[in-house]
Amino acid sequence: MKKILFSAYSMDVGGIETALLTLLKYLSDKYEITLVLEKKQGMFLEQIPKNVKIITYKVSDNKIVLFRKIINKYRQIKFKMKYGNKFDFAGSFATYSFACSYITRTASKNSALWVHNNYMDFYNNDLLKYRKFFKDVNVSKFKKVIFVSKLDKRIFNAQFPECSKKAEICNNLIDYNKIIDKSNEKIADMKKTDKVTFINVGRHDEKQKKLSRIIKATRQLNKEGYKFRVVFIGVGLDTNKYKNEAKDLKNIIFLGAKENPYPYIKQSDCVILSSQFEGYPVVFIEAQILEKPIITTDVSDSKQDIDGKYGIVVENSEEGVLNGMKEFLDKSFKTKKFDAEAYNKKIINELEKIIGE
Repeated sequence: MKKILFSAYSMDVGGIETALLTLLKYLSDKYEITLVLEKKQGMFLEQIPKNVKIITYKVSDNKIVLFRKIINKYRQIKFKMKYGNKFDFAGSFATYSFACSYITRTASKNSALWVHNNYMDFYNNDLLKYRKFFKDVNVSKFKKVIFVSKLDKRIFNAQFPECSKKAEICNNLIDYNKIIDKSNEKIADMKKTDKVTFINVGRHDEKQKKLSRIIKATRQLNKEGYKFRVVFIGVGLDTNKYKNEAKDLKNIIFLGAKENPYPYIKQSDCVILSSQFEGYPVVFIEAQILEKPIITTDVSDSKQDIDGKYGIVVENSEEGVLNGMKEFLDKSFKTKKFDAEAYNKKIINELEKIIGE
């Protein structure tokens, strides 16, 4: 049995963590897996398969720079002595983490860096910052760079043509049976109503998610006499900011983070994303499995994968979100049938090639 390692920051609730958890569940019977976390915390910890070994790699936050560097160097040497090239494959699921980059490249020569976001948008199209980011995580030292979006791969190849042969596409696996089963669980804090319900599931981070667009659109649609509600599932740095912006809007509901968001999606009419940028949102696939239409801003591969099939893609702006919500309220649309089994089979084949090479 091959020995493989994955590194991540934590197992808190989020799209990346959901994707990693699903990946571990699918691979744990076939491989001997070690998961390295910078912080051993998060709602998803209890769901990790019991045969996955979990270890912690702590990064020092000592305020004295010299001490911090010495401590971190010692921990790097210690990790290398114990785990250096001991694995047949290693993958970093935390693109932004220098520690995860080191762990992964040290653990195996057959290493891969997962890229879950559009970092060009994250750095506001600043090419120097984009290139510095990938150089700082030592992208050239990985054997493979795995993208979940064709768009992000194209951007990367344009900036790092010398690494283009390492770049591959592999979407995130989805545990569709679990999603369907868990969507049937009863919930007490959200009741089905005759009003159209829009739902947003994700981290509350204005820089990326732009949930203020949904709040402002709701305010305008209320003025125009539309009857509907908006449900936000999730928390983040900007939760209080959003609650303050929406405090006078009675048709916006904040329900906090949910380990199981699927009953809430099932009881809604439409999943809405207002993001400025994304990698490939896990909620796209979750909505498709639960046969819920999607309204999304023009991010990632949404034009190719969502528009006209599973929902609509709107302009990446406040006005775009407003128009999308209005279009759904005026003439709701249905989605085509999603073949989750075929989707997963394709990804599993790609994963086995990535791990096995």
